[in-house]
Amino acid sequence: MPKSNKKRERKKDKEADDGHASAAVAELNGTVLDETPRPMSRKEYERKLKPLHVELVKLQRWAQHAGLRVVVVFEGRDAAGKGGAIKSITERVSPRVFRIAALPSPSEREKTQMFMQRYMAHLPAAGEIVLFDRSWYNRAGVEHVMGFCTDEQYHSFLKDCPLMEQAVVANGIILIKYWFEVSQELQTERFRERIEDGRKIWKLSGMDLESHYRWYDYSRARDAMFAATDTEIAPWYVVNADDPRRARLNCITHLLSKIPHEELPREKIKLGERQPARGYVEPAWRRHTVPEVY
Repeated sequence: MPKSNKKRERKKDKEADDGHASAAVAELNGTVLDETPRPMSRKEYERKLKPLHVELVKLQRWAQHAGLRVVVVFEGRDAAGKGGAIKSITERVSPRVFRIAALPSPSEREKTQMFMQRYMAHLPAAGEIVLFDRSWYNRAGVEHVMGFCTDEQYHSFLKDCPLMEQAVVANGIILIKYWFEVSQELQTERFRERIEDGRKIWKLSGMDLESHYRWYDYSRARDAMFAATDTEIAPWYVVNADDPRRARLNCITHLLSKIPHEELPREKIKLGERQPARGYVEPAWRRHTVPEVY
């Protein structure tokens, strides 16, 4: 095929992807397909991700312009791909606008505080979008299943959490909650990959092994959590995460549809010429260099 034709085909593909991303965000209606789609290739995934990244940059500029305050909660099964989804959202935007809150286990001091206190400190100011990689819902999940909290603390959380979230939303913060669900078979497969792959072994913890064994305990905890906290004002949105690439694309598309934003006009940028050297001669300043092994 002549080069000119190839360029035209690539341009058509790009326009189609851009149009698809915009249409998907504008017309998303939550329809779930009955048929399981084929696994998505990396090439197709990256092609569809690019226009969504462009849309996220538009959202970033609008959030700063309009002073939006947004909280996005990422919960779900272990190895369901929450971290990968967060990475795909943040890799092309500013970390000063899209902030990740991934809190470690509470310190001894934090254990004496009101449970929600340490999470409140991470809520957004104007122009910020905070992504919680795990959240206060630890109390309804791992803390309850593993016995890290009392039954009284657990039931108190389920009762009080909707009231807290109602107060957050009433204060003008946009709250979006995602639950990533993966099948038993694929969770097992991903855990085995983590065990065997030296690049992924750091992701595997004792709690992961417990969550694999206690699948049905975590299922019961999820069901109770949804029954108590899937409210009209702060609903849970479930992401089918069996195909991680499709899950990321679906999550980003849905996220963009849930945060009202507009594209702001931008001044046309022209790259000017560099200043003249005016006699400058570069000295031998590279005294310590990194060996070029590759």
